[in-house]
Amino acid sequence: MLIVLNGYPGIGKLTIGRELAPLVNARLLDVHTEYNLAFALTEFRSDAFYQTIRDVWAISDPLVAALPPEKSLIMTEIFTEENFGDGAWGEENWNHIRKLSTSRGALTWVNLHCAPDENKRRIQSFERRVKRAPRTTDYVDRNHAGAPLYDGAAADFRFDLDVTDLPPEVAAEQIVRWIEETRLNT
Repeated sequence: MLIVLNGYPGIGKLTIGRELAPLVNARLLDVHTEYNLAFALTEFRSDAFYQTIRDVWAISDPLVAALPPEKSLIMTEIFTEENFGDGAWGEENWNHIRKLSTSRGALTWVNLHCAPDENKRRIQSFERRVKRAPRTTDYVDRNHAGAPLYDGAAADFRFDLDVTDLPPEVAAEQIVRWIEETRLNT
């Protein structure tokens, strides 16, 4: 199974993913693992930026495919309607996720939502500073105002979860419960 935790920066994708991974026998691949090299060494959205990400995929994809069949993969992602329809790169990124699901099983899309005020509090966390992740509340305002999350319509399974008032371990437990209920009904 490939579980994509999709949500805005600072919402808690990685923290929830860390709680979820042992519950579903999964490895966790954070979006920053794939993108930080490109952010550090190239100009954002340049040809070199996209090629650097492709080069990271060329290293990571065979490792994902080589995971034992019983091992799931959890990925964190920031996929909005805007970047899904963002021409060639949006399509290439989506196709990459779909390709990964062929080696892991069903593509399970989980959109994580959070109230803007709580998202602003979370995005400024110390952990995000250590990871060199965006920490400005401008992202929150911009995202909540006009960049709706991609709904996962092309995924095999979809789930929306409001994590505003949920501790990460409770959010992970709710995702597991949903997965179990969904699998029983298929």
